[in-house]
Amino acid sequence: MENDPSGRRQSISLTPVAKGLENMGADFLESLEEGQLPGSDLSATEIRSNRIEAAPKRFSRWRNLQPALRARSFCREHMQLFRWISTGLLCTAFAAFLLVACLLDFQRALALFVLTCVVLTFLGHRLLKRLLGPKLRRFLKPQDHPRLLLWVKRGLALAAFLGLVLWLSLDTSRRPEQLVSFAGICVFIALLFACSKHPCAVSWRAVSWGLGLQFVLGLLVIRTEPGFIAFQWLGEQIRIFLSYTQAGSSFVFGEALVKDVFAFQVLPIIVFFSCVISVLYHVGLMQWVILKIAWLMQVTMDTTATETLSVAGNIFVSQTEAPLLIRPYLADMTLSEVHVVMTGGYATIAGSLLGAYISFGIDATSLIAASVMAAPCALALSKLVYPEVEESKFRREEGMKLTYGDAQNLIEAASTGAAISVKVVANIAANLIAFLAVLDFINAALSWLGDMVDVQGLSFQVRFWPLHSVCREDGPRWAVSGGWRPSRAQAQPSVPVIPLCPQVICSYILRPVAFLMGVVWEDCPVVAELLGIKLFLNEFVAYQELSKYKQRRLAGVEEWVGDRKQWISVRAEVLTTFALCGFANFSSIGIMLGGLTSMVPQRKSDFSQIVLRALFTGACVSLVNACMAGILYVPRGAEVDCMSLLNMTLSSSSFEIYQCCREAFQSINPEFSPEALDNCCRFYNHTICA
Repeated sequence: MENDPSGRRQSISLTPVAKGLENMGADFLESLEEGQLPGSDLSATEIRSNRIEAAPKRFSRWRNLQPALRARSFCREHMQLFRWISTGLLCTAFAAFLLVACLLDFQRALALFVLTCVVLTFLGHRLLKRLLGPKLRRFLKPQDHPRLLLWVKRGLALAAFLGLVLWLSLDTSRRPEQLVSFAGICVFIALLFACSKHPCAVSWRAVSWGLGLQFVLGLLVIRTEPGFIAFQWLGEQIRIFLSYTQAGSSFVFGEALVKDVFAFQVLPIIVFFSCVISVLYHVGLMQWVILKIAWLMQVTMDTTATETLSVAGNIFVSQTEAPLLIRPYLADMTLSEVHVVMTGGYATIAGSLLGAYISFGIDATSLIAASVMAAPCALALSKLVYPEVEESKFRREEGMKLTYGDAQNLIEAASTGAAISVKVVANIAANLIAFLAVLDFINAALSWLGDMVDVQGLSFQVRFWPLHSVCREDGPRWAVSGGWRPSRAQAQPSVPVIPLCPQVICSYILRPVAFLMGVVWEDCPVVAELLGIKLFLNEFVAYQELSKYKQRRLAGVEEWVGDRKQWISVRAEVLTTFALCGFANFSSIGIMLGGLTSMVPQRKSDFSQIVLRALFTGACVSLVNACMAGILYVPRGAEVDCMSLLNMTLSSSSFEIYQCCREAFQSINPEFSPEALDNCCRFYNHTICA
């Protein structure tokens, strides 16, 4: 027992070494009070004799540490001030840099200026929400006047309806084809209502608000000049951003393969974009954007938090990745909410594939607009087909949390995103190989069966065969019917030619659907064929085919070669872009079921029960989206001065040259000079050229 205090003091004497300098001073004072230094056998007299020598050394060491402790304490007390000063200096430096960049070349600094304005807008909104949010909520909360609020809602609904009728009557007077698209929306909605699971339980508030939001977004993007320019600029920036993929793919595969081979040109874009999306998820930007979009749809359409979050996420991620946002809640979601999750996956495309389609040459503005407009439309039509009849547990978003992934830093997030995309790329490549091979087999089988009953050319998809060349004095030309004949300048094997096999299945069965979208009747067979490819194969192949039609139009190829159209109008291209923007195809059924079942295995029967209904709804969402674009679409672009264009020295044909030459050949007045007609005859052969 006598050794206990000594032993205890010896154990305590180790703490100055282990726990810091402050314990050293406390231990020293304690040893002085007890008259003995820890761990020593000196008497009190010896201690007193050494006190004068030991104490100054200890206290001098203590005094040497005082400035460091004071500095540390000062930094802790004024840490917030230092942060404000650092932030102010950085903001001042950035503002000076932005000002100099804008003064030197504003167009070059436009992207940085726009990003800065967006960030300042959101920061200002956050500040106002913090300062004025509670007051506004108390002011707008309808506590004492429910009847007044009801009449206000009815008045707003009536005003919106009358405004829509007035707008349609005035706007369609100049472009009557827009009424066809409006009739298409009415037909599709009536069809979906007829197929509704619970017609009496339909929430028309969700349907009307969803279509209204879709209309407003389309009006902003397609019709208004600032919105169109903004989305056009955004699409161009995305295209430039995705072009950086070539640096990595060229290093890995070589420039020759990247330029000539489809797999090495397009598929690496998916890897790059998936990497970027993963980084944005890690920093929390994607979650913030998804929550804001989900909040807008939820407060207007009165939908639950889980289904709204999933549909909002589908704007950026695929049908299997969006349910991951609400994975903890899938087990308790109602069948109507699960139907919304599936419909949102079928009605939209993944952000990573968006880059691939843009690389095809598909209009980036239309793709971005279609992806955004499809979200509220999917939510609205899903509630029309499968209304809510159960009590949901997720009426509010409180308690809803979005994960940031498992990555610990930006580098791991980028690496994880690139690794995940490998599965997507392999899946796309395998599906393309398999489905194109199956399609060719089906074409051969149908042609074989058709030959037995003297029906020539029966096939699912049109095939293109080279025309026979005819020997002439000036060289071979393609044999075509009609008054127009391509001259030698266009007589190249790469130019598409007359199909020997007419479109029999999709171009006839889906032709009324294409017409209801607002496509002119002469373009309906081509658009119907593309819709069939998208439904039976996938939208990837359909967008490839659409890009070929667009390339022919831009190259100035003749519109008709024999009885087959070589390209479609710009309006038909835009509407087809909207109609193809979605995963609604039969091959996606397995992908959807596999993804959801892996997350919630016990609900496999529920998923299988509604997957076909969701597929049909998702396909109709894309068609309604195209009809909405048909109502709002107006031709853009300046008028071409044909006289000036045709009098120039032309080296190759283009769509503008084709239009001007057609006008020159059909003109009965001698408005065009002989030089202009000679230029046209270099590319196109007409009776006037003889």
